[in-house]
Amino acid sequence: MRREGRARTPPDNAPLKLKKVKSKAAGIAAIASSAVHGLTKMGPVKTVKTLRTVNQLEGFDCPGCAWPDPEHRTAFEFCENGAKAVADEAMKANVTPEFFQKHSIQSLAEMSDYELNRFGRLASPVVLEKGASHYTPITWDEAISTIATALNSTSSPDRSVFYTSGRTSNEAAFLYQAFVRAYGTNNLPDCSNMCHESSGKGLEPTIGIGKGTVTLDDFNHADVIMVIGQNPGTNHPRMLTALRDAKNAGARIIHVNPLPEAGLARFKHPQDYMKGRLKSTKLADMHLAVRIGGDAALMKGLIKTQLKHGAIDMGFIDQKTEGYESMIASATSTSWSDIVSDSGLTQDQIEHAGEWLANSTATIACWAMGLTQHRNGVAVIQEVVNLLLMNGHVGREGAGFCPVRGHSNVQGDRTVGIWEAPTPEFMEKMEKGLGFSLPKNHGYDVVNAIQAMLDGKVDVFFCMGGNFLSATPDTDATATALRNVGLTVQVSTKLNRSHLVTGHRALILPCLGRTEIDVQELGEQFLTVENSMGQVHRSRGGLKPASQALRSEPWIVGRLAEATLGNDKINWMHTVADYDRIRTLMAQSLDGFEHYNQRVRDTHGFALPNPPRDSQSFDTPTGKAHFTTHPLPDVSVAEDQYVLMTLRSHDQYNTTIYGLHDRYRGVHGHRRVLFMNADDMVKRGWKSRQSVNITSHFNGETRHAENWLLVPYDIPTGNLAAYFPEANTLVPLHSTADVSNTPTSKWIVCTLSTAETTGLEEE
Repeated sequence: MRREGRARTPPDNAPLKLKKVKSKAAGIAAIASSAVHGLTKMGPVKTVKTLRTVNQLEGFDCPGCAWPDPEHRTAFEFCENGAKAVADEAMKANVTPEFFQKHSIQSLAEMSDYELNRFGRLASPVVLEKGASHYTPITWDEAISTIATALNSTSSPDRSVFYTSGRTSNEAAFLYQAFVRAYGTNNLPDCSNMCHESSGKGLEPTIGIGKGTVTLDDFNHADVIMVIGQNPGTNHPRMLTALRDAKNAGARIIHVNPLPEAGLARFKHPQDYMKGRLKSTKLADMHLAVRIGGDAALMKGLIKTQLKHGAIDMGFIDQKTEGYESMIASATSTSWSDIVSDSGLTQDQIEHAGEWLANSTATIACWAMGLTQHRNGVAVIQEVVNLLLMNGHVGREGAGFCPVRGHSNVQGDRTVGIWEAPTPEFMEKMEKGLGFSLPKNHGYDVVNAIQAMLDGKVDVFFCMGGNFLSATPDTDATATALRNVGLTVQVSTKLNRSHLVTGHRALILPCLGRTEIDVQELGEQFLTVENSMGQVHRSRGGLKPASQALRSEPWIVGRLAEATLGNDKINWMHTVADYDRIRTLMAQSLDGFEHYNQRVRDTHGFALPNPPRDSQSFDTPTGKAHFTTHPLPDVSVAEDQYVLMTLRSHDQYNTTIYGLHDRYRGVHGHRRVLFMNADDMVKRGWKSRQSVNITSHFNGETRHAENWLLVPYDIPTGNLAAYFPEANTLVPLHSTADVSNTPTSKWIVCTLSTAETTGLEEE
């Protein structure tokens, strides 16, 4: 008889050790951390082999972030957290059927996410039968047949949902979406729905493309770089090298974030030691400690300051834009008192930053989830667009927009068709290329997919990578949703919590990782990815697969499509036999992918078309960039309430926990911590390591999480921060951004109370 596994992360009873907050990123500590993770998980030989080939021209793309590679590579083209990601994927330990025979899902669910990840690579397919407590072995043929039968038994294709993580290659993602649409649905939610969906929705109507407009080289020509709502030192560490080089070339850097971050204070490139360079580089020239949710007010203030200094390119505005006068009227009518109150900054601070921008001939604006995961996420990104358009900072060397993506191919997945709401133009091109009709109705995004599962409208949930339960908001609701489904399927490399909270039946299908050799019927294959700046390039793993039973994602998709649909529309396994055949289909079906097989074999791959960057042209209905108008959002809360945002520790990438330390923030051995302003703690009579309970509030609903240890930190008064996935249970499912429907993980209204005990948290 199955006992349901714990959905929330278990209580953290480990001791919390607090050390001095770091004021410098990387350096010797990063070298040591990389070495420890490599040697303990892979051994010395594999460590050297993998780290010398990651991000190299004939090597594999890092399975971590999507930061672009420079044209001229060093011998070691990786960062500390990239080394962790590689070691994590290439580790020697395996999760075998014998492991699952020993461990029930209930017992595994009582382990931390860190412990689950340390067990190693999934070695063979397993099934959790209805009512069973343990996964048991299943053959690939049986697994594929089980899924195909379930898909063909639904009353409608729309009763199946197909999720995608951002680590899926272009080839796998394209074939996957072709299968799903041939099957008859656009239910293709993906991780973009939870992070940069707001960026796409903000940029597309204003500049005509839902991507950034800069290249890596632009950083070397910028006068000012704004880094907004982002912690590159942990989440995109190789970006620090680009910022260092920009500083050396004369750029000023403005960091906008509630918390100061070591990665934007000072940076020491680990490879500098080999060149005899011992000094670190100061990166951020200014830190604007904006209140959570105060970015829109800051942008209004910066716009007002541009007007004050006459920093306006009227030639560009008249020829290339529309909506300027309305935008200016909105900015000028916004009072400085409201701007100061909402932002938490002084007028002098804002005007000082604004003066730097006014004197800049080339400005880059970078941002991440600190902007996107708010109710006004789309609107505040459009305010960033307003700010840069005023002086024509787009399609100019050293200037433009830079939404920094997370997963290594999350941008590529969307480009090739992982999209629940495709445009008619996109679908028309796809139909011509594939040669058959596709469904036109929009499908479920992540939030709507969860709600559909809660409502009993989903029979099959297929997850192409990722850790859906831990990545999504409202953990309890998501768990209930998954448990409502007849069959859940996880294509994975490592064990995670989504394998323990399942539908009535569940399958785990182990796949090859980015580091491993991929051999198909016609020989060894390579894959392709798209980085944050729209460059498409090859990735070829060089390691022997962790298990002979592993299969590639394209192979899994092809076998499943063949078993479900037959070969009338596409000869699926013939196509999978040589990935050039997939790329030929892509060239026929996607704008910008012409001569794909030829161009991707160029040394550095190729850049996809980007009209704002390439020709200062804008693919909008009017052919012009659009200024937009937005009122300031309501950022007020009750006197006894705080605003909480979720973030990552330094030993984590997305939902994967590599270790139990957050070295830069001085937190060691414990993850259930709550960062709080020291003055706020004094007001409550609380001390460091005080145990508190958190209650979030949304539309009359409450959600509770017990026993969090307080850590005094340099964060604005009234603001709090905590790690995800632990804090995801506090994020309401339907608290989402306007237009994009992105969960508001950076705006959680909550109250705190003293914890009565340090006992277990009840679900």
